[in-house]
Amino acid sequence: MKASGIILEYEQGGLLKTKSVDLLDLRPETDVDAIVDEISRKEPLITSSKTDQVRKLVIRLQEKLSFVDDHHFYLFKVLRAHILPLTNVAFNKSGSSFITGSYDRTCKVWDTASGEELHTLEGHRNVVYAVAFNNPYGDKIATASFDKTCKLWSSETGKCYHTFRGHSAEIVCVAFNPQSTLVATGGMDTTAKIWDIQTGQELATLNGHSAEIISLSFNTMGNQLITGSFDHTVSVWDVNSGKRIHTLIGHRAEISSAQFNWDCSLIATGSMDKTCKIWDTGSGQCIGTLRGHDDEVLDVAFDYTGQYLLSGSADSTARVYNATTHQLISKLEGHEGEISKICFNPQGTKVMTASSDKTARLWDPETGECKQILEGHTDEIFSCAFNYEGSTIITGKREFPEAPRLIYVPYFLPAIGKMFSAILDTQHYRIQPNKSQSRNKIITSLAAY
Repeated sequence: MKASGIILEYEQGGLLKTKSVDLLDLRPETDVDAIVDEISRKEPLITSSKTDQVRKLVIRLQEKLSFVDDHHFYLFKVLRAHILPLTNVAFNKSGSSFITGSYDRTCKVWDTASGEELHTLEGHRNVVYAVAFNNPYGDKIATASFDKTCKLWSSETGKCYHTFRGHSAEIVCVAFNPQSTLVATGGMDTTAKIWDIQTGQELATLNGHSAEIISLSFNTMGNQLITGSFDHTVSVWDVNSGKRIHTLIGHRAEISSAQFNWDCSLIATGSMDKTCKIWDTGSGQCIGTLRGHDDEVLDVAFDYTGQYLLSGSADSTARVYNATTHQLISKLEGHEGEISKICFNPQGTKVMTASSDKTARLWDPETGECKQILEGHTDEIFSCAFNYEGSTIITGKREFPEAPRLIYVPYFLPAIGKMFSAILDTQHYRIQPNKSQSRNKIITSLAAY
């Protein structure tokens, strides 16, 4: 389940840009020359002068894939983060800093290594419910609030660039497009909005849902957006025109989570009807319904390759499925409370679950074996995330009236390469429903992930 690839950094028209070449099927035994020839044939940016460098990167990636990940995490710091409960947590791509949103109306920026508070982002007039970095860049932060606004901040200085106004009810989800040119917000007013990061202007209002929008996500190209709603549907939108492409109809209760897989060919949805569904992005058709949970499905997540799908449920279990065959691979049993958050580590070797039983757990996705129980919280854990290297975990809990704590847990891997890549799902603390062209491009560097 490990994911690999090469990042090309190039100049076009005087601007520095990046492009990813995914090697999702790379294995330790793969013929290096054959894979380099295939990459060179498909990617015009890679000229003959770059093939030796590509070959070295592929060899390094194979060494990384051969690494057996059997290390344990240890408790590193306990942070008294806010004076009121947390709502969400998120890492920047490098994992050097992370952010926390809170009921105290602020977002805080933290240094991961030292635990030092770098900035307090103040200005909202109600709960800061959703937070996001503009990964992979990490120089901007978006905060979405119950005060009906979203704010854009500098992660380096704490300066507020823009306040996005236009929603008529609480904003509960927020996301950057991968190109870091747009922010999308979803709210309890049944609409989603798309905003221009540079100008602060509203570019589109996405109307069509008949109930609250509680989940949204861009695809990796940034040209499509999905929104999940309490109206039991998910909508697929064209970002440039603001028009709805598909409405995914089939669930019989509120949507809890909706995600693209990495190549954006599939969409997974979780619902309070106790099922997950897998949809074909191109046609909008349901191609699989995954049953088996005894209670609401609260979160879904793909691994980085898009070959595996996770579901976490209020029945205290999680499941790992093959996203293509829809076969159940393993059932993760052991929690004593609902699982509200679930994710793969970037390497695809571990699954993390966060539960109301006050623990987070790490699992082997192939066998379903619990590898480690992360204890120390005194209340339910509702948010968790790996950094992009997979070496640090952050878990956030809701604790009131006592001061909330944030635990983050680093451990250090051997020198197997520093650049991994994944899409982290750090969306929302649970809400209860009211029942390319190559011309003039010059590669400046290559890196493995």
